[in-house]
Amino acid sequence: MRYFIFLFLFCFTCLSMAEDATWLLVDTQKKIIQVKQGKHILESFDKISIGRKGANYKQRSGDDITPLGNYKIAYINDQSNFRVFFGLNYPSVYDAELALIDKRISVLEFQEIKQAHESNSLPPQNTVLGGYIGIHGIGQGDKKVHGIFDWTQGCVAVSNPQIDKLSKWIYQGMRVQIK
Repeated sequence: MRYFIFLFLFCFTCLSMAEDATWLLVDTQKKIIQVKQGKHILESFDKISIGRKGANYKQRSGDDITPLGNYKIAYINDQSNFRVFFGLNYPSVYDAELALIDKRISVLEFQEIKQAHESNSLPPQNTVLGGYIGIHGIGQGDKKVHGIFDWTQGCVAVSNPQIDKLSKWIYQGMRVQIK
């Protein structure tokens, strides 16, 4: 009986922790990032910039498109030229499935991407799908352009003060939805 009570409490705690986890919603239409806990908005950052060619399902490296989908923060580079860089685990398995169907990647590349996700590792960044997609500041970039024009090569950018504030929320493994 104790075993079942322990198991019940453990499962309940895990479910409650999953609901309490903070996550990021990147709304490419409204040009905002929201820090969320469940459905509650904890903080919001506006005037973001995305890829020069907007947001969609990336077709290839260099297409200047911010990928739509569900990702996680895979790594954090606080020595970035963009002040701070929060790397996403792009491409996702879904991105890879679409590319495999369109014959843009090989079965081996698909398997490598899928295996990386299964082991919570960074997927290959050198396929035709590209890589090194993340959320970052503008560093020494032109502050006048940011928030007015979409200027990135596929990343999501916020101002330097915003990335400093956002840094307090972000952790490796954090869920990020780009819509």
